[in-house]
Amino acid sequence: MDDDPQFSAVLAELSTRRDEFRAQRYVPRDFVARLKELGLYRAATPSKFGGEPLPPARFLEKIERISAVDGSTGWVASFGSAQIYLAALPVDTQAEIFTDGPDVAFAGGLFPPQPAEPTERGFLVDGRWRFASGCLGADLLGVGLPGDASTGGKPRSAVLRPEQVEIVQDWDVVGMRGTGSFDLVVRGVEVPREWTFVRGGAPTIDEPLYRYPTIAYAAQVLAVVGAGVARAALDHARHVGGGYAGITGAPKLADRPYYRTDVAKAEASLRSARAWFYELSEQVWEHVLRGDEATDEQNAELRLSAAHLAKTASDVVSDLIEISGTAPIYTGHPLADLAGDALVPKQHAFLGPQIYDAAGAVLMGLPPTTPGFR
Repeated sequence: MDDDPQFSAVLAELSTRRDEFRAQRYVPRDFVARLKELGLYRAATPSKFGGEPLPPARFLEKIERISAVDGSTGWVASFGSAQIYLAALPVDTQAEIFTDGPDVAFAGGLFPPQPAEPTERGFLVDGRWRFASGCLGADLLGVGLPGDASTGGKPRSAVLRPEQVEIVQDWDVVGMRGTGSFDLVVRGVEVPREWTFVRGGAPTIDEPLYRYPTIAYAAQVLAVVGAGVARAALDHARHVGGGYAGITGAPKLADRPYYRTDVAKAEASLRSARAWFYELSEQVWEHVLRGDEATDEQNAELRLSAAHLAKTASDVVSDLIEISGTAPIYTGHPLADLAGDALVPKQHAFLGPQIYDAAGAVLMGLPPTTPGFR
């Protein structure tokens, strides 16, 4: 657990500003700068460009702690890992990106992929993309293009400067309200081929972090946000258990056997899913540190543990609401807000129920049933 005073100070500031972020629907650039001060936006930058790459589990722990204070900010901070995508860009392009330093915030509105007309230099990009979390605080923006024969069917992403993109502030949701996951609109911008990359494509820089499974890591950083949200819900449930009495005159929550039992079950469920999640991350990291490529089975287990953690976290919050009486039905109750936040990771395409089928297929020696599983 990180006991860095600077990290603690940022968390304390976040606890006073999270309502501000939810109300305006995005984490502002000044707080993204605070996250940069913690090294989160250099944690996946190549060391040759001044980055300080963190082992995945260490980065995930930091995101989990932030998410326990505010899930939206944890979600935005999690994209400090996005340089694992940018590592597939040509080395010269990466050198240009990191000219002013290693702390670069990248946000992508990758879906739905929009066709782009090939040009002599690259692609003529035109369209609208959704879910660009953190885009108002980003230094670079990415948009999704379809894959083709040259990409092995994997989608391509085009990287643009913020001034080339219009941000449409249409984010109106029940969970992760402060992520600023707005739409991106690009109109007739020619993007050079060297400023595009294949999502999940081979990295052009040989450092250990880029041998860790890219898409699995992208799923992990989102799943761990749910874990932080569930931890906040459990801490709330334990804190109020001794003090809340129902309006009917029923015993305090902590005096009710079903409440104590279910809180204990929720604690065990979250900690178990979390332990497996981190155990696998450490194992695969040690594997790639030895210079070996992660196996298909290791990738499948990482994807499975991430999906399981996201679902467990959401279930924990829902179960705590069920045993907490009428209090959570009120607007602004902590558990009501946390339930919405915990729902979002579970619903993400990287963490949905189809991942169980794809992982199960790989573990049984079959091809994955989901495109882009690795």
